[in-house]
Amino acid sequence: MPEIAGATPRVACARYKEWDRCDLSYVTFDAGTTVAGVTTQNLCCSAEVDLCRAHLQHGRARALVVNAGNSNAFTGQRGKDAVDAIRDQVAAHLNCDVTEIFVSSTGVIGVPLPIDKAQAGLQAVFNAAPCSWEDVTHGIGTTDTFAKGATASAMVDGHKVQIVGIIKGSGMIAPDMATMLGYIFTDAAVDAAFLQQLLSAANQSSFSCITVDSDTSTSDTVLAFATGKAGNAPLSSFDDVGADAFAAALSDVCRQLAHLVVRDGEGAQKFIEIQVSGATNDDSALRIGLAIANSPLVKTAIAGEEVNGVCRVVPQQMVSPTARLPQCVHVGAAKEIRLHIHLLDIELTRCNFFVDPLVAWVESTCVPAHRDEPGLFLPLHHTRALCVDIT
Repeated sequence: MPEIAGATPRVACARYKEWDRCDLSYVTFDAGTTVAGVTTQNLCCSAEVDLCRAHLQHGRARALVVNAGNSNAFTGQRGKDAVDAIRDQVAAHLNCDVTEIFVSSTGVIGVPLPIDKAQAGLQAVFNAAPCSWEDVTHGIGTTDTFAKGATASAMVDGHKVQIVGIIKGSGMIAPDMATMLGYIFTDAAVDAAFLQQLLSAANQSSFSCITVDSDTSTSDTVLAFATGKAGNAPLSSFDDVGADAFAAALSDVCRQLAHLVVRDGEGAQKFIEIQVSGATNDDSALRIGLAIANSPLVKTAIAGEEVNGVCRVVPQQMVSPTARLPQCVHVGAAKEIRLHIHLLDIELTRCNFFVDPLVAWVESTCVPAHRDEPGLFLPLHHTRALCVDIT
């Protein structure tokens, strides 16, 4: 992965667990670096998530600290004290405002992060030599079985800008977002507000669309840092030259990283992609897609390679009389399965997915696309056919 001008990564061993590996990652940024982020929607989030949310409001970053081996979540005041100590020590070292420091932790839940180990680890990493992004990717991992990184580039205002993304996560993977810590670094100049807009949009079609085990974490964080060293005029809206190209590259990196997290799901042997078309809006498409993706019966059927008859999904008791029954598809030992769902003129508001040995059904409450009254649900016979093809 390429170096990013204005961002310097380092790693060290704080020994949060009894292992001989680097578990403290530290990235410093030149003054003027902007930052954006998205975090877990779990109400029991960690003190690190609270800190990131507060500091994101200021839009500037000078350092990122990531601890691996201890999530410091559900640890009360002791956990907050540890995060504050890290924040203050780094801010003093860099002689910057405390709001420019971002901290994440991942690992065991319910055990306060030991302040003494954190402070000793920081002293070590301050003196460490700069390292590669690959080293940081290994440093932030816990149960991951391989390091996860992605890159992209774009032409912005006549300048080639680089984007590097790294991520960790393999268990407790479910929106919103998934159990992950992800960090994206670019040398592009991007205003903080616009960077937040771009990252939020990219997140909606990547990190918030994956699931492995339907469990959401306490520490999920994705942060994007823009150092502004590429030389382009700062991007502040889609009217700026190169904004579309940068947005596409950022989305591409997020999608690559999201796929890597799913591929490394704990115990996962299959990669399933669900494509939804014809929905009245993105929310409806997401609901039906996740209803299928989170179904234990669907996942066990595919994992057991016995899905010959799972070839069509329709609203319960409403099969289109003109629907053509597709041929049964044998998945067998395939590692990647793609399901295409086509929705016709319905907005899904509730969906329960279940499977019998031959046919998959959806029990749903739907409203036509032109009805927007809250709480107004029409009977199932007002809906049209909903199909899933395994291709």
